[in-house]
Amino acid sequence: MSDHLFRRAQFRLAAHELHQLPADHGAEIAFAGRSNAGKSTALNRICDQTGLARTSKTPGRTQQLVVFTLDETRRLIDLPGYGYAKVPNALRDHWRETIDGYMRGRRSLRGIVLIMDSRHPLKDFDRLMLTYCRDIGLRCHVLATKSDKLSRGEAARTLLATRREMASLCPGATVQLFSSLAKTGIDEARAVLMSWFEDSERDDREEAASAGGAD
Repeated sequence: MSDHLFRRAQFRLAAHELHQLPADHGAEIAFAGRSNAGKSTALNRICDQTGLARTSKTPGRTQQLVVFTLDETRRLIDLPGYGYAKVPNALRDHWRETIDGYMRGRRSLRGIVLIMDSRHPLKDFDRLMLTYCRDIGLRCHVLATKSDKLSRGEAARTLLATRREMASLCPGATVQLFSSLAKTGIDEARAVLMSWFEDSERDDREEAASAGGAD
């Protein structure tokens, strides 16, 4: 049933400032990654929609926090790509501050899906995001994209090496191989996202029950 939920994804809005985001309730999962790692394409594959998130041959087209609604309480957030976007330094600084404020202060944020190119994993930005998630206690799942470009042996070795280094950077973070072109790893990624949403719903029920008992 999880695939049906993601197929219902619809564009809601693009926010340049945090106050433009939807009300901070329910649950949302954010996608982050370098501008050329295939973030928007991966999001489109997971949602089984070709034109949901904007993709381009020019990296860095996602220049705001783009909100996609799944239903009344669940959302996906496409964060600005980092790395190759040719933008003024002032705008890049704004992105950095906005993402920092979003990740630290957004109560409905349940986890980060970090997109890495499997041929070039764990760049400086990737390590920064992993340690940041560790420091603020935020769950992180890595999609090692473009795995179809690797042989089976190379892919297996990359996955093992990445998992080992991630264990020290962000204990508890998970990683999988993913290919939008070969359509591999999609069900696994959906299952992780659904488990986060389900955990959120269970936590909300327990919190509500606890509040009711306190009365």
